Amino acid sequence: MFQGFLDPEEILKNNLNLKEKMVIADFGCGSGGWVLPLAKNSPDSKIFAIDLQEEALSALRSKMKLQRVENIELVKADVEKSTRLKNESCDLVLMTNLLFEVEKKEEVFKEAKRVLKEGGRILVIDWKKEAEFGPEDKVDKEEVKKIAQKLGFFLEKEFEAGNYHWGLIFTKK
Repeated sequence: MFQGFLDPEEILKNNLNLKEKMVIADFGCGSGGWVLPLAKNSPDSKIFAIDLQEEALSALRSKMKLQRVENIELVKADVEKSTRLKNESCDLVLMTNLLFEVEKKEEVFKEAKRVLKEGGRILVIDWKKEAEFGPEDKVDKEEVKKIAQKLGFFLEKEFEAGNYHWGLIFTKK
């Protein structure tokens, strides 16, 4: 990976204590930049890869076949509305490079809260406001903290995720 950019395997290893047989949801999975390393490092876990764009899911489906990944279930859904996952069914929700793309950030956190078990966690990674490139509409980390804490999440950890991204881990109380 380029110097300063995200290294999903490194971030997952250093910031999350992944256990066996977890249920994980990747909100806005795209073409699998995070969900594939996650599946590789948690082969006994069930992972839901959720995205609204069929093209992204199709690209991920192809990568899964090539890499012989079988513990990912693809879900076409709008995370601002409903993922259609069961209540309190997940141990971990990933939101990586997602929040800059959504209008209703609080609704995304409400959906995460609904699907997370008590003690479940959210990993949020997004673009730093001061990054010299990336999307135009970057998300303020402090705004994300306020939204999550307003909904009853506890801020467990804050970290640098490369030169251009910040990372937060929240726990559902």
